[in-house]
Amino acid sequence: MTKRRIVFIINPISGTGSKEVIPSLIERHIDKEAYDVEMRFTEYANHASEITTQCKEDGVDIVVAVGGDGTVNEVARALVDSPTALGIIPCGSGNGLARHLMLPMNVKGAIDIINVGLIHELDYGVINEHPFFCTCGMGFDAFISKKFADAGKRGMMTYLENVLREGLKYEPDTYELTIDGNDTKQYQAFLLSVANASQYGNDAYIAPQASMSDGLLDVVIMEPFDILEAPQVGIELMNKTLDKSSRIKYFKAKDIKIRRSKPGVIHYDGDPVEAGTELHVAIHNKGIRVVVNPLADKKRRRPNMMQTAFSEIFNDLNIVREEVVTNPVKRVKAINNYIQNKLS
Repeated sequence: MTKRRIVFIINPISGTGSKEVIPSLIERHIDKEAYDVEMRFTEYANHASEITTQCKEDGVDIVVAVGGDGTVNEVARALVDSPTALGIIPCGSGNGLARHLMLPMNVKGAIDIINVGLIHELDYGVINEHPFFCTCGMGFDAFISKKFADAGKRGMMTYLENVLREGLKYEPDTYELTIDGNDTKQYQAFLLSVANASQYGNDAYIAPQASMSDGLLDVVIMEPFDILEAPQVGIELMNKTLDKSSRIKYFKAKDIKIRRSKPGVIHYDGDPVEAGTELHVAIHNKGIRVVVNPLADKKRRRPNMMQTAFSEIFNDLNIVREEVVTNPVKRVKAINNYIQNKLS
């Protein structure tokens, strides 16, 4: 049997944990009878894409991104429309694509999936020439992506802190959308997300109906809401029912043209970039080969740390609701004090 060539690209600074033991785990658990193995470490931004491009040109069969969603995006965007497949060992803060694909969140489990070697052709999206594999968007989620990138530290609590604190003062924007070349409609929105996969990461399901094999993108428009409605919106985000919310416009499309009132930040797979007022998002059907989990369990998982933290916080916010509802100044002060105490 001819061995397949596989290269593991390891991002040593992704997520919050050390990557020092990963090479030894790969060496110990990878099937040496099936694969000729090479490992490379990234040294700077976009290095993963450079290594992947060379691997693709050299005819490598599988390139494995060992890191978070940013590393996965760097590797995957260099592999689109090529015979080389993407593998993932999730080691990031959110691991959105890996979670959507129901990959194990531990290194050995992810290597076991790679040893099986089942490859599917899946969809990817493009926003203004930036490929994405989970989600892209604008409005509050892009704003938070920028805050998270500038925070200097990673992890779920950094993300949660930014969401809670900045959500109190974020101003919605107005968007004009033309869907699949049809009539243009205008929306005022807190955020506008376009999803190829179901979640941001940490099992926060922005588009619970999204599929990576249906040739469609899921468009999620979240209308402005009062801070007192935030607990319910947050719970719906974490329990996969956001598409049922009265504050959500949810539909599927192949091509979305967006015009907004002012330029600003957008994100693709959590990476923030500045963009203008005209945006174009489109699906590329079955444009990337991905190593998938043949035993993927589509049943809902137990609540993870992110879900537990959100539920606890939202319950507490419901308790303080009555004392702050009549006074906006008191409301902001009370919730800010709550956040400081909770996250300290």
